[in-house]
Amino acid sequence: MSEIAQPPAKPVVASYCTTFLKPEMRHIYRQVTGLRRYETFVVTRERKGEEQFPFGGVEVLPRARKNFVKRFWLKYVAGKPPVYYRGELQVILKLLARRPADLMHIYFGHTGVHLLPLVQEWKRPCVVSFHGMDIQARPDQAGYDAQMRALLQAVPLVLARSRSLFAELERWGCPTEKLRLNRTGIPLGDFPFQQRPMPADGSWRFVQASRLVAKKGLRTALRAFAKFHALYPKAKFRIAGDGPMKPELEALIGELGLGEAVELRGFLSQAELAALYAGSHVFVHPSEMPPDQNQEGVPNSMLEAMATGLPVLATTHGGIPEAVTHERTGLLVPERDDAALFAAMQQITAQTDWLYILGQAAARAVREEFEQGQAIALLEQFYDEAREMGKSATDSKK
Repeated sequence: MSEIAQPPAKPVVASYCTTFLKPEMRHIYRQVTGLRRYETFVVTRERKGEEQFPFGGVEVLPRARKNFVKRFWLKYVAGKPPVYYRGELQVILKLLARRPADLMHIYFGHTGVHLLPLVQEWKRPCVVSFHGMDIQARPDQAGYDAQMRALLQAVPLVLARSRSLFAELERWGCPTEKLRLNRTGIPLGDFPFQQRPMPADGSWRFVQASRLVAKKGLRTALRAFAKFHALYPKAKFRIAGDGPMKPELEALIGELGLGEAVELRGFLSQAELAALYAGSHVFVHPSEMPPDQNQEGVPNSMLEAMATGLPVLATTHGGIPEAVTHERTGLLVPERDDAALFAAMQQITAQTDWLYILGQAAARAVREEFEQGQAIALLEQFYDEAREMGKSATDSKK
């Protein structure tokens, strides 16, 4: 009998994420679980959210044994970076010897800086992806900026979630030819289009879904909604998410007299978010640049809401204009301008036919530009490209 031919083994990418996985990192989970032509396993220092993000292929790095004399010498005499003197580099290299991979995808730029010695020493290519908050300088961290520039030279490809990050990466010295657009992929089946009835009594439903942090513009959203609520007392504003600003926002809600009109819903599952969007009329996301320059990419929650047919009220910040076209899929206003956001709330609810048109266009834009399967296929092309570049670099050294 002739032997049955076995299909060729899939190439393997090691996905490095320092914590796998925080609630706001669902887009990473979608990438690692959505790969088709590649196998992957996750390398992490801390496993979190196992119930929310089940995944069998997780390698939690063991803590290296502490040799205080050696650590002191490496840190203070040899001047080695933390990944050396903490023993993490050798732990990762041993793991990769036991569980080989064809390349590594390092999630977040600052993690790539931390792993720069691995990028330089490992015999396989690494790609690093930037998401927004990881683009800023760290002047309080000695040597960080120089290491960031070295990282951008060392990796074959640099992935970014939005084109708005390209200019920042180029300012860091990243060669333009290395940059690739790594869009967030939305599973459209989990966020189906909904045709919503419009209220005849002014009971409009606004929604925002985000971490409760400064760059999400939540203060601006609440102040604008307070003005709108004064005109439409039956209107509601529901905010899904959690974070360090929760006590401040609760105080502001009370100060604005919105206790009965605003709900802080906490983190929600995909199904709960989809239901929340289905019961809403307008998605609000007035992102702003905070003092630490923590720039927004393209917000995942905004894309999910658009997929269900929600028009967007947002700001001309970061990658948002790459997904929201003014007066076509929503309205864009300046950052920190609650008066302009209030005016946009009035404008978008004044004509229900226009609201329907904007919502339909928003859903179509997500289907065309941010569908998960398309995003995964493009990511795997980048992996192919990085591997070929890695082979070329190896051959040139022979």
